[in-house]
Amino acid sequence: ITRYDEVSISNDIIASQLVVAKKDTRLVLDSLSMLRSDLSVISRFKQQLYSLKLKNNSLFTAIDSLDLANQSLEEDKIVAYNELEVQRRANVTLLKANENLNRSLEKGALLTANSFDAKSFTKILGKKRATKRAKKVDHIEVCFTLAENSLTEQGEKEIYIQIVNPQNNVVADKGAIVFGNSSLIYSSKKIVDYHNEVIDICVDIKADADEKPLTEGTYFINIFNKDRKLGSTEVKLN
Repeated sequence: ITRYDEVSISNDIIASQLVVAKKDTRLVLDSLSMLRSDLSVISRFKQQLYSLKLKNNSLFTAIDSLDLANQSLEEDKIVAYNELEVQRRANVTLLKANENLNRSLEKGALLTANSFDAKSFTKILGKKRATKRAKKVDHIEVCFTLAENSLTEQGEKEIYIQIVNPQNNVVADKGAIVFGNSSLIYSSKKIVDYHNEVIDICVDIKADADEKPLTEGTYFINIFNKDRKLGSTEVKLN
């Protein structure tokens, strides 16, 4: 009976059998307690006690087996959890690697440009004449090359050119265009049909009448694909 009280079992079938066995054992014990003075009566319970002991041994053997099985299951659970944790960490590592790869692909697919150059001109009878003299300059020609990139999405690309004079004002101001939380004041806009091949581009930008004559100093030219800067160059006027 004491062993019954010490056993904690989660198996419903074994638990119900324990309850019945405990009840039977208690009844026999109570009967023996009441009749222990009569040896002839006690002898009648010997076989019943023997049967109960066999049942008890069977039940407790089953419980011990369940304990071993539970211990084995607990060990298997720990192993499975450790393997799951290893797999989870591997998945996290793979996810980060995929994110890095996607960022690399996105970066690699960006439109790029090179060979930035700018020249100042004056136009006389429709003909361009190169000059560095600020008072004569009325045009600035900006040239650059869009690089070949098979990863870049084909189609129309918005190219913005911004010329900033020595007073930090935009020459030939065409207004501002908004990109999300940022805006860009530009001097010229050009739409380019891009098909993953090298494209040489030159844009002639004429200064506004109220900006002439231009002032001496360095003019900074920035080239953008939408709001992303592709590169820059400069031209000095004297």
